[in-house]
Formats: sequence, C-alpha cells, structure tokens
Amino acid sequence: MRTHVSIVVEPHQDATRQLLVPTGLPTPHQMPVHFDVSGATFALTGENTTGQMAALVTPVAGQVVEIRYVFSEAGPGYPDSIFVPHRNRFTVAAEALVFDAINISEAQPDEHTAIQALVNAAAEKFRYAHPQVRFNDGCDEVPYLACGTSEGSCVDINTYLIASLRAAGFEAAYVTGYFFPEEKSGCCSDMHCWVVTRHDGVVLEWDIAHHLKMGTRDICCGLNPKPGDRVAVAHSMGLTFPELGIEGEKLIAEPAWVNQAGHLEAAEVTIRRKIVSASDKFA
Repeated sequence: MRTHVSIVVEPHQDATRQLLVPTGLPTPHQMPVHFDVSGATFALTGENTTGQMAALVTPVAGQVVEIRYVFSEAGPGYPDSIFVPHRNRFTVAAEALVFDAINISEAQPDEHTAIQALVNAAAEKFRYAHPQVRFNDGCDEVPYLACGTSEGSCVDINTYLIASLRAAGFEAAYVTGYFFPEEKSGCCSDMHCWVVTRHDGVVLEWDIAHHLKMGTRDICCGLNPKPGDRVAVAHSMGLTFPELGIEGEKLIAEPAWVNQAGHLEAAEVTIRRKIVSASDKFA
C-alpha cells in the first residue's frame, strides 16, 4: 500500500511570493518515494544546520498550486541526523529546566524509566490548546514551567519535552508532518509534530498532545493513540535557509510563504490523503 498526500494552496495576494515546502522524511513506517508540484515550478534549496532539502515553489500566474507526496508502506528508519542537537532558542533549556530534568532522570531506576518519567513530567505541565501567546515567546531559552499548567499545542509541548530530554542527556528528535484523524476520512487542516527518543538502540515515539486531547495524562510510547495515520515531512527546530535569507525559523511542515523579511508566513491550504495499492504509483 502507498499513502498519497495532496496539498492545495490558495493563491497569495502578492503574485511574486514563493512557497517553502519540505520534501518528506523516512521513518520506520514509511518512505517518501515521490514528490511533485503542479501549477508551479520548483527548485531544491538546502537547510544550513541539518542538511535537509526543501522545495522552493514558484506559482504560475492563474494556476492552482498543488503539492503531492507519495509514501511507501515501510521505511528504513529515522535518519541519524534527526537526533543531532542544534543549539538555538527553541532547543536550549534554561538552567532551571536543566536542573529539574536531571533531578527527574536521576531519581529513576534506569534510563528507559527516566525517559518515561520526563515524558510524564512534560505532560503534567500542559493542557492542550492553541494559545495566541506561547509559553516560550520572547525567550532566548526554553523556560522551566514551575507550577500549574500552561496552554500549549503539540508544537509547544514537544518543544518543552525535547529540551527536557536533551538536558538530561538523552537523544531526542522533533519530527513534523501530518496526522489524518480516522473520523475525518483522509483530511486534516494543518501540520502535526511528535518526539522520537533513542537510547541503547531502542527507538520510541511519543505523542503527548494526542493523549491530552483524549483526556489522559497516562502517556504511552507509540504513534496514533488517537486513531488515524500520519506521514513525516521534516525534522528539527531553528532552521536556516541561507539562499532565502531565512535564519532561525522554528520549523517547516506545511507549505509556507517566504516573505521579504526572510520569515515564513502560513499559507491557506487544503490537505487530503488517500491510501492506494502499490501498483497505483503516482495516481
């Protein structure tokens, strides 16, 4: 079986704007095998810290832009590059968070239990929401959340979790992509992200946000605690595309417009997926 993902992008009022689009990421579950664009031309551009390549898409006047991915059913695993830490304001833990993460970790009987404890501790800090002001806005480091709970999306929760895990000395990765809930029959409205840990050769995936949306803080490893399926398109935080004048962008996932100031602006998109037989390669 293959997963086909189609993203239709509404035109920007500035006809000269270009889109930055990730081209797909291999995982243990899937492998990106095809990427193409209609209603536009594109060229690849490189990210300076992670080595990822993304598509710089130039719309053709009067045409609808559609981004298409195809993913095969099994993949080779997550690439080593996703676990390499890159120090920036989205990844570096404040001193108090480092202290808390180390204390939590050292109180556990073994490292695998410590990872679970840090995941549980992060889950206790948040209630799922999409706040206008994020917990780390205006901060040069990921701050420690001392008491109570803060509103946070999957992006916020996983920012905190990644900083905690790395502060305690564990390999952890931030992955972006799309999640298609079972009840929406192959549609979603925006990107999703999750965390991957690797210790002693054991790779585990974590999705705190979906547990919180389901009303539980009893977090288990594994993807899709909420029924549905997903694809991965990119990884890491604090990304730089020197050819585009983009420096320290938090993440890439869904297609985004590149503005004149070297920042990404959200595009209005429609995201759909269908699962087909392997013989229907690029239908």
